[in-house]
Amino acid sequence: MALAAAIYPSSGSDGNGGDSAPGRASGDNTAAAGYWLEGKRTQVQIHGDNWIVILFMVVIAGFMGMLLLTLNQIVAPAKPNAIKSMPYESGIPDVRPVAPRYTPRFYVVAMLFVVFDLEVVFIYPWAVSFDHLGLFGFVDMVIFLGLLMIGYVYAWKKGALEWV
Repeated sequence: MALAAAIYPSSGSDGNGGDSAPGRASGDNTAAAGYWLEGKRTQVQIHGDNWIVILFMVVIAGFMGMLLLTLNQIVAPAKPNAIKSMPYESGIPDVRPVAPRYTPRFYVVAMLFVVFDLEVVFIYPWAVSFDHLGLFGFVDMVIFLGLLMIGYVYAWKKGALEWV
């Protein structure tokens, strides 16, 4: 709001109380850079104006976390013992210790998924603004996809994509 007042002061030299943009006729009712529409002044939205809302959300999130931790301390069992801590399933006590067996190959495949899935994050904005980027944007994306394809072929040849 202050930015619009600074750009177009309310008392101008057009004779109409500054209702038109500088350098324009006062009868011209077309939109000029989004500030005037049918001779009426509109507000300019400045991003970052509502920091109080963000601060409020951070305070509420912190309060909710502390509330849930405190509630857990109040409601949780107060006297744990060895029998209560033992794993029990279907009436049969566990014979061997529970330890998940993950091969390193699982983590390699997960990391490769993240790498190749992130390419979508970069391709989507490129596709949306493809008309504005022109030939430079097209060549840039071809190089990006070429590098990803080289990485994919390298991982394939090394056997990182085979599960067994």
